[in-house]
Amino acid sequence: ILLRYSFDFCKDDNERRPSENLGQVLFGERIETSPYKFSFKKDEKCKKLCTKTYVKDKTEDKNMLDFLKRGMQLNYQHHWIVDNMPVTWCYDVEDSQKYCNPGFPIGCLVTTEGRAKDACVINSEFNKKNTFYIFNHVDIKLTYHNGEGEGWRGARLVAATLEPKSINNADADKPTCEGPPMEVPGEFSSDVKITYTYSVSFEENNDIKWASRWDYILVSMPHTNIQWFSIMNSLVIVLFLSGMVAMIMLRTLHKDIARYNQVDQEDAQEESGWKQVHGDVFRPPRKGMLLSVFLGQGTQIFIMTFITLFLACLGFLSPANRGALMTCSVVLWVLLGTPAGYVSARLYKTFGGEKWKTNVLLTALLCPGIVFADFFLMNLILWVEGSSAAIPFGTLVAILALWFGISVPLTFIGAYFGFKRPAIEQPVRTNQIPRQIPEQSFFTKPVPGIVMGGILPFGCIFIQLFFILNSIWSHQMYYMFGFLFLVFIILLITCSEATILLCYFHLCAEDYHWWWRSFLTSGFTAVYLFVYAVHYFFSKLQIVGAASTILYFGYTSIMVLIFFLFTGTIGFFACFWFVNKIYSVVKVD
Repeated sequence: ILLRYSFDFCKDDNERRPSENLGQVLFGERIETSPYKFSFKKDEKCKKLCTKTYVKDKTEDKNMLDFLKRGMQLNYQHHWIVDNMPVTWCYDVEDSQKYCNPGFPIGCLVTTEGRAKDACVINSEFNKKNTFYIFNHVDIKLTYHNGEGEGWRGARLVAATLEPKSINNADADKPTCEGPPMEVPGEFSSDVKITYTYSVSFEENNDIKWASRWDYILVSMPHTNIQWFSIMNSLVIVLFLSGMVAMIMLRTLHKDIARYNQVDQEDAQEESGWKQVHGDVFRPPRKGMLLSVFLGQGTQIFIMTFITLFLACLGFLSPANRGALMTCSVVLWVLLGTPAGYVSARLYKTFGGEKWKTNVLLTALLCPGIVFADFFLMNLILWVEGSSAAIPFGTLVAILALWFGISVPLTFIGAYFGFKRPAIEQPVRTNQIPRQIPEQSFFTKPVPGIVMGGILPFGCIFIQLFFILNSIWSHQMYYMFGFLFLVFIILLITCSEATILLCYFHLCAEDYHWWWRSFLTSGFTAVYLFVYAVHYFFSKLQIVGAASTILYFGYTSIMVLIFFLFTGTIGFFACFWFVNKIYSVVKVD
């Protein structure tokens, strides 16, 4: 979390900032003009930008150079855009494959033990111990598609690549862009002078169409094969699961129902099983208010996720459309207040609740309030740290206006219609006196069931999760929305099946407290998500400093809460449908 201006690079004399959309602002993307200027088809050779001098006795210079070294040590990257295309650094990786990185490092470090870190492995000349090598020269290559032969005038940019180099120019005023690498010693013992230069070349390539100009970046993204493998793996697991669940359910239930409906009532009294709890299965849950609020919010998140992923699959939210994914999600969430209010109110009425005002207010304010408070705290840390990713006060006010001006009134409207409708009719009557629950075995106790329920859905999503976390924290592009939509459907099926299966086992053990348990069974997937995020933090990220760590876990907890409501809601409604279905087909006197 560092401000670009904290780094002492060359600056544009007349700097402009394009207006950013809501998604870009929320994600901390700030676009600014750069001092690298070039004209179409005009090649430049070793053009000087500026020279930065650091005098060893000046405290300010020492601080600036230390900051630069810190950036190199933590592998900070430049991210450049030309014509809405990321300027990529393409290099060879194993198996003679090319990898195109949508950014390039500020520089690199050779440690005191002589170990080359990060980008220092690219050049054998980077070998002096305890030395930083700054990439002060870039060779930019712009590839264009010429339209002359195709009946349209002009040309279109189809690729932008660069190669960073470290060059110590002997003459700062007349750089030749040749010579040994630009060393910045670990110990600031003498003055340091860094000259920034660049070269530009243009290349015509009519084979690449403008519409497919992102392909060379996306094709080189690592692990695309793993994606297919993971999807097939998940699908096989899910199909196997579905087959088993369907077989157990249909055969066992069919036999159960046939037996219950044939046997005389006297015999049935001595039977055990799910029919025995028919008089208690629809007894309203404890803390029904909170459950109905969670389900209202979960419905809102579910519809939002579905529409966002569907639009992303159609290609409306591609990486070229910066910030579109986040903007779309926020706008949809705001507009989907009505279903949240309706579902919450209808269920609360079904649970026999009377405090409808509290219900409406909690639905509109509880979960969004928690998310906003977390988000505001994270933003406060960013402000204190002086980060460019901090969200301006105006944007926070705009988000509050969207929430209170649009989302809350829509929730009220939904709740109004929800309370006007009659309560959901139950297929069986509830007894006056609650039935005693028999002693449960270890596996039918609430906690083991809930813990087991989250494993299967998590197993289906964790590989996608790796790519999503990479795109958020490691600046890799995420474009595989087709895969993600497939995983979304798989998650939906697995959550539903796991919850129904466990719900059935609990009812067979004559434990009728299924309301909260069905929500928590699939909602427990979110706990595994958090555990995975902790593992990812320690194994994949090189985050140092308390502020960055708090930020990571702050944003992760928002993700976990949203995911908890989302999966819990899927599980609850699957179980609700299942319980209604099975009790509506048995004969009850």
